[in-house]
This record gives sequence, C-alpha cells and structure tokens, in this order.
Amino acid sequence: MKSLSYAALGLFSLSAASHAQISNDIVKIGQISDLSGIYVDVDGPGGSEAIRMAIEDFGGQVNGKKIELVTFDHQNKTDLASSKAKEWLDRDGVDMIFGNGPSAIALAVSSLAAGMKTPFFSNTALTTRLTNEACNAFTVHYAYDTKALAKVSADAIVKSGGKDWYFLALDTAFGESVVKDVSVEIDGSGGKVVGVIKHPAGVSDFSSFLLQAQNSGASVLGLASSGSDAVNAIKGIREFGISNSMTVAPSLIFIADIHALGLDVTQGLQFTESWYWDMNEKARAWAQRFFERTKKMPNGAQAAQYSATLHYLNAVKATGTDDGEKVMEKMKATPINDMYATDGYIRPDGRMVHDMFLVEVKKPEESKEPWDYYKVIATVPGEDAFTPKSESKCSLWQ
Repeated sequence: MKSLSYAALGLFSLSAASHAQISNDIVKIGQISDLSGIYVDVDGPGGSEAIRMAIEDFGGQVNGKKIELVTFDHQNKTDLASSKAKEWLDRDGVDMIFGNGPSAIALAVSSLAAGMKTPFFSNTALTTRLTNEACNAFTVHYAYDTKALAKVSADAIVKSGGKDWYFLALDTAFGESVVKDVSVEIDGSGGKVVGVIKHPAGVSDFSSFLLQAQNSGASVLGLASSGSDAVNAIKGIREFGISNSMTVAPSLIFIADIHALGLDVTQGLQFTESWYWDMNEKARAWAQRFFERTKKMPNGAQAAQYSATLHYLNAVKATGTDDGEKVMEKMKATPINDMYATDGYIRPDGRMVHDMFLVEVKKPEESKEPWDYYKVIATVPGEDAFTPKSESKCSLWQ
C-alpha cells in the first residue's frame, strides 16, 4: 500500500510539473510597435524602457526562469507587424505580445496571438473592436479606447456650450472609430456633428483642411488624429487663429506633444487621459525613475506598459506556468492596484477597467516646473467611461 501511495504521489507530481512549467525555460515578452516613425513618442523606445523597468523590478526572473524582452519596429505597416508576430509565435517562443500603434495592426496581431492562445496587450490602439466585434479570450485592451476618450471629453465640452462639432480625422480605422464614438456622445449630450474631413497619415501642411473646418460654422473642432499629425494640426490651428473662434478638442494627444509645442500654443486644451505623472505619490515616484532613464516624462500608454507587464508576470508566477489559458484566467481574476490603476480589473471582453481623467493644459504662468503641464479637472470611474455591457457586441460578455 505504501509503495502504491508513493507511486501515486510520484505520478501526481509529474502530472503537476507537466502542467505548471515555463516553456523553453524562459518567459519571453514581445513588443511590436512604432519605434522610429510618427508615433514614436506614443509608445516607442519609451514603452520598451517601461517594460524593462517592470522586468527589473520583478527581479529579472519568474520562478527561477529568465525574463526576456524582444522588440520590433513595424514601421506602421500591418504586413510587417503580422509577419513578425507569426514568426515570434511559430518559431521563437514568445509568450506574450504588446501590439501598439495603428488599430489595424493591433487587430491583426490580436487575431494571430489568439490563434496560438497567447496573451496580447494593446495600450495605444484605440478601436473598440478589440473588445467588441473582434474580441477574443486572449486580448487585453489595457489603457484607453475611443469610447472612453469620447465619453469623458465630449460630454464635458457639449455641456459647457460646445454644441456644433466639425471633425478633422485621420483616414484610418482609428480616425473612423473616434468620429463614430464621439458622435454618439455628442448626440446623446444634445449636440450635433456638422461635418467631417479626412486626411492621410504624415501630413505636414494642414492649411486646406483647417480652412474648411473654419468655414463650417461649427463651434468645436474635433481632432481625430494622433502623433505628429495631431502636433502639426495644432501648429496650423494656432497659425490660422482658429482657436480664437473654435474650441479645439484633440481626441488623443500626449505629454511629449505638449512639451514639443509649448504651453503658449497648447494652453487651455482639454482632453481625456488615462494617467498623469503628477497625479499622486506613486505616479510621481515611478515617473521620476522613468525620467532618469529617458530624460522625458512618461505618458499614460507607457505607464500602462509597465503596469501590464507586472500584471502578466505576477500571473505567471502565481500559476507556475506561461500557458496562455491559465495565465489569462489568473489575470482576469486578479485586481490591479499599482502606480497606474486603483481597483482595476479585466472584464470577460478583455477591457481593463480603470478610472479615466479629463485634463486641461495649464497656462504658462501656472506651470511650476518642467513637465508640469496638466490640471486634472474631472475623474470618471471606469464603469462609466468604457463601453457598458448593454452596448457590448462581444460574445464572451453576454
């Protein structure tokens, strides 16, 4: 009986070990992002550094196994991103992927990762399709999306008198999603959209687009652009004096953009943020460490990279495996409390729910130090900011 008991115990141990292990004796994290193009300051090398910080803070190992980061510059080309993701998944043993940049890239890589049961995180793609029509059990939309950006800022602007909107939109899935989601919020708040003009990526001269917007008679100019496109559009807006007659509402702009443009140009802009470096002690402490390494303050997407990396690694540690299904189950069952989010959680549709913030860019005389650029003027709970279950099209959340 004793021999049988030991034998059974041995079989159980072997079975447990076979199900609780790290493949290839390494936990490999992949970052596919724009590392040199128009969105380089959105995620880019700063996002890579945030992931490295998380790996270092975790100790560089998980359950005795090394953690490694690999990166790839997709150059904002979906075919390049898809090809590299497939290579990582099929051949290189990448266990988790960050897919950042244009929404089309996130959607493509998300689908590939789900096919291989590999956790996929996106912190800069904005399309709500990731957690709606295209949702899957292995994708986490972590930082923000067009629904949250629209809900927080559009409601506030319409209620303050900005009823008529004209959109200058990037001609991509991102631009389309922004216009769609913001328009719903505008209509619901009693405003209306009087026109939309689309522009390609990488525009340096926005004069013709801006003149059409100015002649529309709208009281609000909604910018459905990001990266250098948003920066160039705001430069043109100031040059033509459009902000004297229209409220300018950027859908997505980052602290590096504000830094580059200066407070004289950006003062008074109101927009939605998922995080701000000076919002609390935890955020400040982490941001100062980031600044020492990069000489820039982090934006919300980069802070989300750090947070998501730690959340993933903690799940691997707790489960004893990098098996995608077990790790996803653990991440969805574990609340997120760190320098990025308080009482955050991942819903069945893959949406990470956390507070969102309406911020206003300070006047030059209000700024007390370099990078002291924002005032947080409203906090919106995640349950109110993101897509509610009643509007969800995700089959996993019904």
